[in-house]
Amino acid sequence: MEMSTAYVPGHEPGEPRIAYDEIGAGPPVVFLHGIGGNRTNWREQLHACAPDYRAIAWDARGYGLSDDYEGALDFAYFADDMIRLLDHLGISKAFLVGLSMGGRISQDLYFRYPDRVAAMVLCDTFPGTTPTLPPKEREEFINLRKGPLIAGKSLREMAEPLAKSLVSANAAPEHFQRLVESVEALHQDSYIKTLEATMRYDRSVDISTIAVPVQLIYGAEDRLTPPSIGKDMQRQIPGAELAVIKGAGHLVNIEQGEAFNAVLLDFLARQ
Repeated sequence: MEMSTAYVPGHEPGEPRIAYDEIGAGPPVVFLHGIGGNRTNWREQLHACAPDYRAIAWDARGYGLSDDYEGALDFAYFADDMIRLLDHLGISKAFLVGLSMGGRISQDLYFRYPDRVAAMVLCDTFPGTTPTLPPKEREEFINLRKGPLIAGKSLREMAEPLAKSLVSANAAPEHFQRLVESVEALHQDSYIKTLEATMRYDRSVDISTIAVPVQLIYGAEDRLTPPSIGKDMQRQIPGAELAVIKGAGHLVNIEQGEAFNAVLLDFLARQ
């Protein structure tokens, strides 16, 4: 299929405006980044999909080129924003590819808008949309991440230690640097809101009722969401497939892009 080699940037014009890149033509594949990311984390995947698919990566509200917003954040707003973006782009149903927080958004969207989801690729993520920690530990995690920022520490100062916790033991310097730059690009106030919202969102779902094809992808060296979580999700989700990719930490699509793309494209081709 003929395609343009350039990204087409755009904004969904609602409030807040949502920024996105797209490339290619065909069935739509939409990429959702993690809590420390933005749409540029998916550049290699967009290029890999573009010959056969309409590949789209967004900046969630308060990230990248998307607008910040007033007031507190309800985690459910992310799925609602994605529906706005799909409507804006004239897409009735899409393949969702979500990493970490993007995987939780994908699951939330599926359970609230099941008719809009053709299949899901869930990467280095937690199951469902309920908190993964008890209340006390949840608040401790939030304070551990936001406390230094409130105290005056900059995202630039926090970027390298955070990136080190997310990559594999032998991560390539250029991959590590991409994660550092991704953290440095966060919008501080929106990031704090997202930390609070994602840890506190509690909407009970049963992932054993997922009725669309699911591909799970985990980095073998992911310490935040280890492959054991993926194996448990595979047992629960009917027909789910699991790929564990060696030499990758939490950002498996960046550290092992070729291996990730091979799994992704094989899965998409079979749907």
